[in-house]
Amino acid sequence: MAYKALDIANELLRLADEGEGDLMTNMKLQKMLYYQQGFHLAYFGTPLFNEDIEAWMYGPVVPVVYDAYECNGRMGIVPDPDRSIEFENDEEWRLFLKVYDIYGQYSAIGLMNMTHGEAPWVNSSHGHGKVITHESMKTFFKTRLS
Repeated sequence: MAYKALDIANELLRLADEGEGDLMTNMKLQKMLYYQQGFHLAYFGTPLFNEDIEAWMYGPVVPVVYDAYECNGRMGIVPDPDRSIEFENDEEWRLFLKVYDIYGQYSAIGLMNMTHGEAPWVNSSHGHGKVITHESMKTFFKTRLS
């Protein structure tokens, strides 16, 4: 089952706020969505969310989520306490938390630099409307599963 990208985004924001107490910026959120989507595609063979990820100048971006939080600029985003998500099963939740634990420790710039060296972004045309395909993400992230 695919979830709404905004629901997944809010869950990432909630984890950041509850964990270290630091709010996540829109730039970091975009990269975290990319990693969540990539590992979900590789592990389960299906997307975590259906909204496209595009290859923008500063890395992968989910436009609908970017637009929702653009007004925050470089400031951290407060999660919406009224928006919640329940994962379909524990295995999805465990993968989500593992990806968060691994990649959430990096800064937005660190994540941007990482994505700029990875095939899904490198091999995509860059700019608004230039989609990173699920297939390219699935292929790449399968090589990252341990």
